[in-house]
Amino acid sequence: MATSDERIFVQAVRRYAAKHGIAVDVRADGWLIAMRRGDERRFAFGYDIGLNSAIAHRLANDKSATSEALALTGVPGMSHHLFLNPKLGENVVGAGWRQAMTRLLHDHPEGVVVKPNEGTSGRLVFKVTTEAELDHAAGEVFSMSTGLVISPYVAIEEEVRVVLLDERPLVAYSKQRGADWRHNLDAGAKPVLLEDGEVRTACVKLAIDAARAVGIAFASIDVVRVDGAWRVLEINSGVMMEALGKLYPELVQAAYDAALDRVFREG
Repeated sequence: MATSDERIFVQAVRRYAAKHGIAVDVRADGWLIAMRRGDERRFAFGYDIGLNSAIAHRLANDKSATSEALALTGVPGMSHHLFLNPKLGENVVGAGWRQAMTRLLHDHPEGVVVKPNEGTSGRLVFKVTTEAELDHAAGEVFSMSTGLVISPYVAIEEEVRVVLLDERPLVAYSKQRGADWRHNLDAGAKPVLLEDGEVRTACVKLAIDAARAVGIAFASIDVVRVDGAWRVLEINSGVMMEALGKLYPELVQAAYDAALDRVFREG
């Protein structure tokens, strides 16, 4: 039975299962969900319901790899320069990693953004303008991660998230930034549904191009407008809609229902 303190994703899976005669076993505080219908068994882990191939999932969860894959196919995206944790050893990391970091900083006098190579929700994201801030940010990220990425700081005029299933947009909404410089929903940004029009059309097209570039089936894709042009910021293989679900529960349920239909149709 669903409880009010469960994540919206878990509640959505429970509702879908109840309607379709699927047994659900929720483990690890909701981070692992086993779904069974007859001899058919499927799993959800975190926010991943298993529709994506292993390689698409890994590419999407690696900001540096996503950046490279987009560049290979000519899809406009934000550059993410990868730096591995020096604790992995000089044979893996190389000797000049800090000098390469400082060169990037000096090449971008307006600053750079330092964040984990993997991960979501805007945690451990730093805007850096000095070498002291760079060292602090790198230390914080490396304390929790095997790698970080550095991007030039740019003034993001607008950020939009598109949820795609097989290149079909299920949800498209903008993130209205609060007092923070970031557009992350966890940092206080508010989701606002996009109406049909030029912006939505452009963002959906770019999101579809990005999904094709990494071969992903079900994903949320963040696109940003910088200097009037749209670029891909990142691709998320796990589709999290917690903030949106509090405002538009029926829309979010319908999106997860469509994805779960695909899961069990393939079974």
